[in-house]
Amino acid sequence: MAFKGEKNDKINEDQIKLIEAAQKRVKQKKFLFFHFSLMIFGNISFLVINLLFEFKKEIIFFNYPWSYLAITFWFLLFLMHTYNVFITNKFMGKNWEEKQIKKLVSKQEIKIAKIKMEFEKEARIKAESEIFNQNNSGNCITLIAAASENNVIGNDNKLIWHLSDDLKHFKELTKGHCVIMGRKTFESMPKALPNRTNIVITRKNNYEAKDAIVVHSIHEALEKAENDNQPFIIGGGEIYRQSILISDRIELTRVHAKLDGDAFFPEIDYKIWNEVSSEKRFKDEKHDFDFTFIRYNKK
Repeated sequence: MAFKGEKNDKINEDQIKLIEAAQKRVKQKKFLFFHFSLMIFGNISFLVINLLFEFKKEIIFFNYPWSYLAITFWFLLFLMHTYNVFITNKFMGKNWEEKQIKKLVSKQEIKIAKIKMEFEKEARIKAESEIFNQNNSGNCITLIAAASENNVIGNDNKLIWHLSDDLKHFKELTKGHCVIMGRKTFESMPKALPNRTNIVITRKNNYEAKDAIVVHSIHEALEKAENDNQPFIIGGGEIYRQSILISDRIELTRVHAKLDGDAFFPEIDYKIWNEVSSEKRFKDEKHDFDFTFIRYNKK
């Protein structure tokens, strides 16, 4: 019975709103009809006063008596009033305003929820990073990457440049160390990198990677690399983003070009990172672009 009463209350409320809206429309149309009647009477009066009684007949606009201009102006006002009643108030009245406000509020709530989720995620990662750093203070965790001026690192899981010296640089730095990467990065390579311990991060529980260790988080990967004094994180974009807060060093090859791609290196916060060395190289037959080897250490 309580449910039935609630339903009746809702019906009554809706009926009241419909009646109020109908009353408002009736008033608008009554006022429009009054305006129409007043306009007819007023325009006839203008013509009689001006043309019959010759009141102010010397006032002429574009070779027409002033009464013609007054009639035209009033008629335009009436058209605006008619448009307002039958178009604006009907389709863009109070209900329309309420719907638009609800729509905008809904969009803002979604944006706020997304920002909140990202903030909570970053806070969680940061907390995990601080705990990990306390427990693993002996290792120099290093991000190594090549990124364009606009932080693009690849497109469709492929490199978008050829830099011979960068490949040699990567090989020299990572040789003999653990290299940590995401599943897509591992799958983009013909095989596991030789002379290195390959560690692959994936959410897939039954994933198998030949000649590589499979883990399910960046922290699990670093635990597997605990005996390496300098494990390298080699990509891709999401792995870089997750690990930049817990890293001690960045070995970045900055490619001096702005390119299109779908994978990105995270922005470097210079309040946290200090550039300690750089070495510029120039474009030639073995290198598609000018580039610079830059090393950042955490302050």
